[in-house]
Formats: sequence, structure tokens, C-alpha cells
Amino acid sequence: MCGVVGIVGRNPVNQTIYDSLLLLQHRGQDAAGIATSYDQFFSMYKAHGLVRDVFRTRNMRSLPGNSGLGQVRYPTAGSSDSVDEAQPFYVNAPFGITFVHNGNLTNWRELREELFRIDRRHINTNSDSEVLLNIFAHELQRASTGVSLDESAVFEAVAAVHRRTRGAYAVIAQIASFGMVAFRDPFGVRPLCLGTQETEQGVEWMVASESVALTGCGYTFVRDVQPGEAIIIDEDGNLSSRQCAESPRLTPCLFEYVYFARPDSLMDGVSIYDARLHMGEYLADNVAKSLRLGEIDVVMPIPDSSRPSAMQLAARLNLNYREGFIKNRYVGRTFIMPGQAVRKKSVRQKLSAIDMEFKGKNVLLVDDSIVRGTTSRQIVDMAREAGANKVFFASAAPPVRFPNVYGIDMPTQSELIAFEREPNDVAREIGANGLVYQELVDLQRSLRDLNPAMTQFESSCFNGEYITGDVDAAYLDRLSQTRGKAALAQASLNTGADDR
Repeated sequence: MCGVVGIVGRNPVNQTIYDSLLLLQHRGQDAAGIATSYDQFFSMYKAHGLVRDVFRTRNMRSLPGNSGLGQVRYPTAGSSDSVDEAQPFYVNAPFGITFVHNGNLTNWRELREELFRIDRRHINTNSDSEVLLNIFAHELQRASTGVSLDESAVFEAVAAVHRRTRGAYAVIAQIASFGMVAFRDPFGVRPLCLGTQETEQGVEWMVASESVALTGCGYTFVRDVQPGEAIIIDEDGNLSSRQCAESPRLTPCLFEYVYFARPDSLMDGVSIYDARLHMGEYLADNVAKSLRLGEIDVVMPIPDSSRPSAMQLAARLNLNYREGFIKNRYVGRTFIMPGQAVRKKSVRQKLSAIDMEFKGKNVLLVDDSIVRGTTSRQIVDMAREAGANKVFFASAAPPVRFPNVYGIDMPTQSELIAFEREPNDVAREIGANGLVYQELVDLQRSLRDLNPAMTQFESSCFNGEYITGDVDAAYLDRLSQTRGKAALAQASLNTGADDR
């Protein structure tokens, strides 16, 4: 998962891009980068680390211009070790393009081979984003005639990208001496939205993964970029758009609403905060059917993303709600940290228990989801160590039993605690006295209640149904083997470092 932003402004944009990336930091903590355009030249800086650590004053001064784009990244394909795979990416032909991408292509290996055999383009990293950039660049070159570029050629190039690629992608690209292009895959799996603001010099535009990046920087949210749609903003701030996919349909990723997106964002017509409140209501009904409410003394959230669901669950069931865990906000999200050992170490650094809230009580812990189960197991242990009598667990998401191949880092079933396990088995694995999952139909209903136009969802990690139609058992086996080799290579590197 990544966060992307692009701005076409009337004043220098480097600081605003920086600020917007801070607001999107939850979407990626591995690397950050900014590219700006000034006087027909691009300037770029990117490095590993958090936004606040990557950019210094000297870096910001080296990023002049009234338009630019940026990304915060955590890797799902390729390698997190190479800064070459951090974004933005750049190609010098045709015209010169900088590029950021959120999502994951499922046919990137085939496309990489095509680029070499047919398009004669060399890919220098293992990143599917570089593949996607070169597909776009090649199609742009085919669609354009002469030395100038017009809107119809750009829209034609995006349409060709949709025809050739499979997977999830929200893209922002900047073309030298032309303007900015933003587009979204035909299913709208990954989010992208548009905002604007009026200045004394004229209108400014921002495109970003989440609306919080717009509103937090003083922009007014206009709308979501539609699935399959391309938006062009030229250097004078003129905006045009066109539907470039043959059969677009909104099929957003459910995990965005459960976990990734910030609660103060609006995504495809749905308030993330309201969605999580609704999840809590539906989860409450399932808890009432599955557990003896008289045994529960208190409901506690696992901060932060589960807090709205936990509050609404407690209110609906007329149970006491308390905050029993305090979060250290200076430790990264464990779900997107590379390496199981790092995740295990960081849980107790991230959370601490308030003993008096647990001592002698039967506690219902509410979390947004259970993926690998490592964090859940340690949290249950912490609750017991703090004096809890019984510890029950509720998940605002259904069991995660299948890999996600569209941009979320959980690609192998062997890592998923719910794979081939019933809820009672998972409860024993994490040490809980009982476990209640959200029903998939209720999770979907919690979003439809807020936006009835939502009729389909990308739910593959819950039901194993892959909307792009090109993911089968053989594909997942290859992915598992690739991940296993990468893990062994990383372990070897770590061992070498320790020896030194």
C-alpha cells in the first residue's frame, strides 16, 4: 500500500507536497519521494525512511516549481532494500515523465517480457510500478504524433494501458511542458480523489490517495476519480477528463475501509469513520449471538483504527467502554513492517496496558482485523499479564484466509492465521477465551448503508475471489515461492550484518 499526491499550483508546491505526504504517512513508511517541475526540467529527491526523516531543508530547496508529485511507499512487489525502487520514477522518453503509483499489477512479469521483446524497453528494477510507467510511456509514444502532445493522445494512451494491464493502480504522472495526468484502474480498487482551491494567482488542483491530504492542506474535496477515468490538468490549470475503460465498475478494496484509510477521509462517497461505526453495529449483533454478554465486563479497542467500531459495539450492547491500551505514536504500524521478528519486537514497544483497567475483569478486545495473528496473540498475553480474568476477542473484519495480490502485503496463505482454521481454532492460537468475526455480508452492508451505489467489492482476502480473473492457484504458488526466496535472501543479509 502506498500514498500518492500530485499538485498543479500557482506557487511553489514542494512544501504542500511534503505536508500532504505527512498526512498520508500511514499508507507507507518504507520510503518517500517528491518530484517537481520547473522551467521544463524535473527535480527529484527520494530515500528510505519517514517523510520527516527523508527531507531536509537542502532537499526542499532543490525541489523548485509550481507543480509536482510525491509518494510514501511500503513495498508489495520488488525489494524494500533498494532506493531505486522508491518513487517517483522517471523516464526521459517520450517527452519526459515522472510517475507515482499505488497498487499492484498481477501481470507485471508478462508485461516486463513484452516491454523487452516487443517495445525494446529496459526495466532496471523488480518494481511493477516501473513496468507500469514504461507501458504508459510506450503507449503515449504510439498515440502521439510530432513533437507536441495533445489531450486525445494522452487519453488514448491511458485506454491502451487499461487494455494491457491487470491489477490495481491509482496513478499520477507529470509530463514535461504538458501537465499532470491521473488515472485509476477500471475496477477502482485503489482510491484516488480530486480537490481544488482558489488563490490570488488562480485555481490550483490536487490529486491524492485520500481526501484527508486535500482538506489538511486547505484544498476543497471535489470528487473521487472514477474507475477507468483519466484526468488531465495542464500547466495553466485547465482540467479535462474522459472515461478510458471499456467496462468500468466500482469495486473498491474492503481493507481500505477496515484498516488502511484514515478515519477522517472520505472515499468513494463513504466516510471512513461512519463506515467503522457501522461495522461496530453489525459486529455487536454477531457478538450478542456468539458470546454471553453477562460474562463481559468491559469493551476495549486495540488503538487506533478499531476505536470507532469498539465504541459503537459497546453502545449497542450497553456494555462499559474503556481505554485499556495506550499507544506509543512514535512506533510504526506493525502490519506493514518488514519481517516477522521486527513485528514481534515492536508490539510491546507500540502498546502498553493500564493494569487497573484489566485487573479481575472479563475483557472484550476489539481489533479492526486479524491477519497473521502475531500481534493479536501478544495483545491477549498483555491483557492477561495486566490482570484480566477472561479475554475475548472480536474482529471488525471477516477471517483473512486468502492472499491479497492488489497491493496489500499478505501474499501467502501460510502466514494467515485463519487459513484452514475455524474461529475456535484461531481463538486457541491467540490465547483468547472466545473469538467473534464480522460476517462478510455485514461488512459489505456497512458500506452500502452509506453509499447504496456500491454493489461490488474487492474482497479477495476474505473470499478468495479475484476480480481481475487472472489469479489462480498456480499464480499464488509462484507468488509464495518468490516471497519465500526473498525472505531467505533477507535473512542471509541480516545474518551477515550480525556477523560483522
